[in-house]
Amino acid sequence: MSEKAIFLDRDDTLIEDPGYISDPDQVKLLDGVPEALIQLKKLGYKLIVVSNQSGIARGIFTEKKLEQIHKRLEQLLAEKNAYLDKIYYCPYHPEGIVQKYRKESNCRKPNPGMLLRAYAEMKIDLEQSWCIGNSMRDIEAGVKAGCKTILVDVPNRTKSEDLLMYKSNVAPDYKAINMKEAVNIIKKYLRTPAPKNVEEQPATEKIEEPVLQIQEVVPEPEPVQEVQEIEEQVIEEMIEPEESEPEVVEADTESIEQEEKPLYEIKPEKKNARGNFENINSPHDKTEFLLNDIAGQLRKMQREDMFSEFSIMRLIAGIVQILVLFCLLATIWFLISSEDKTTSVFTSLGFAIVFQLMALTFYIMHGKK
Repeated sequence: MSEKAIFLDRDDTLIEDPGYISDPDQVKLLDGVPEALIQLKKLGYKLIVVSNQSGIARGIFTEKKLEQIHKRLEQLLAEKNAYLDKIYYCPYHPEGIVQKYRKESNCRKPNPGMLLRAYAEMKIDLEQSWCIGNSMRDIEAGVKAGCKTILVDVPNRTKSEDLLMYKSNVAPDYKAINMKEAVNIIKKYLRTPAPKNVEEQPATEKIEEPVLQIQEVVPEPEPVQEVQEIEEQVIEEMIEPEESEPEVVEADTESIEQEEKPLYEIKPEKKNARGNFENINSPHDKTEFLLNDIAGQLRKMQREDMFSEFSIMRLIAGIVQILVLFCLLATIWFLISSEDKTTSVFTSLGFAIVFQLMALTFYIMHGKK
């Protein structure tokens, strides 16, 4: 029996991404991720991580170190009663400096190799599965594998990532601000009844006797045609290599720097009627694109505020600010009083200053959190 799965990107989807994590101590879960994974498990999905790890090919860390990083990830999730079923990663890159991993690979997203390997090894029903990630590489891999897709469209997305979205020939089925909203999207999708394709037949006057017919059972075709062609190659690439000293060759620094530069020369694009992107040329289309982009940014800000967590620092700062107002009112009352209460005035002002400094301190602490 086939299983349905959620294919998850790792960096900036499950954990924070400071850039090429090379130490287990750098692993930090994003807010709400354990709770989201628990809910997806309750919905009956297998949880599978599919992650590009070109840092191995670039010589930044080894596969052994990556294994320690993933064990740390699983440990942090287990402390919150959340568990992953499988972690796949691709160590290859065509411009790596470690010769062993310097090549193109079908498992490197946006190619669907890791998803297809999970399909073959874990009997995954790709049509009932989802691919969730923060990059258009994740979305394109999910589309090629035949999955539904959700783009985690975080508000701090860089300009180069936005341009990659316009460059891609595919579009995500849904967008979410974080994993919590992604789970809500999947729940809503599951609650939506499937459309009825069979029209009701009018009743006939003559009732015929049923005839027993034996139909030949035809096996369902493979969901992805590429499985038969690249399955053996993907499995061979993903086999854990022997532990040996990596062979290092001279780095092609010019090509690496060229890859890291944002693609600012890409023109903004818009979606056509089929959901693909095409270049914007006319002034009217440019104006429409800018207005849609501004509206999208406003929606992101509203959704980010919607999912922001309660802060005890902000609450304490608000209470202290009320005390500042009370002290100022007391100072005014002492000033207009007929009696000489100079000491009381200075005392109230002193308390107001102290409380104001406390409020500012709590606000600063909240901002650094």
